[in-house]
Amino acid sequence: MASRPVFTPLEAQPFVCENTLDFKWHSGFAVSQKQKSIFELHQTILSNNIGNKPLEISSKSEDSLGVSLSAFNLKVTLRSGKQVALENIFQASKIFKHGGPYKDLLQVTPLEAKRDPRLKESGDMIGFQGKDGIWPLEPKTLFYDWLYINTLHKHPDLAEAVMAFDSFTDIEFNPIKSFNCQAHSVALYVALAKNGELKQVLADSSYYHKLMSEGKNTSTQNNKPVQQSLI
Repeated sequence: MASRPVFTPLEAQPFVCENTLDFKWHSGFAVSQKQKSIFELHQTILSNNIGNKPLEISSKSEDSLGVSLSAFNLKVTLRSGKQVALENIFQASKIFKHGGPYKDLLQVTPLEAKRDPRLKESGDMIGFQGKDGIWPLEPKTLFYDWLYINTLHKHPDLAEAVMAFDSFTDIEFNPIKSFNCQAHSVALYVALAKNGELKQVLADSSYYHKLMSEGKNTSTQNNKPVQQSLI
């Protein structure tokens, strides 16, 4: 058995509901084994009436849409015209006490960017270098979700396709080890679109920050533009 979260869009704050489900796990590193586990997870979603049309968001998805939405595959076009994976942008945005952002991570593969030793050797993280300046670490998924929904919106075909689904998973995501999850980001995009918030959120990062921080005791002191954007 294993446990994984499923993310469903909501009609109001906090916009995304997270349910952790236990399901039969198929061990092994082969894609076929991962897909068997995804099937078990999605069957559990259906049997618990959490969703009627789940979508796996990862490179292991049997749906080509889910594969395209993986942060390793979803592309961002830089000002130079170069296309890089969203994963690279995220890793290259991290600022640490003793270094970063490491912009050279835009030039390597997504896996190399994620595993770069400097990300663990540069001390505590202090923020992210984003489009509008330095972003804070709280709320925890604020910057990653912002980066993801902006990137997804620039792929109209993918953005339109996800609206047909009502629940999202990522078989590789383990909440014990991390908190940013591409399945959560997709669920948030769908929720913001269906609640009529997406246009203003995309146009104003301050509005987005306020919207996502409502009801939370978080600091916004570092959410001021102070440097140039990576993208």
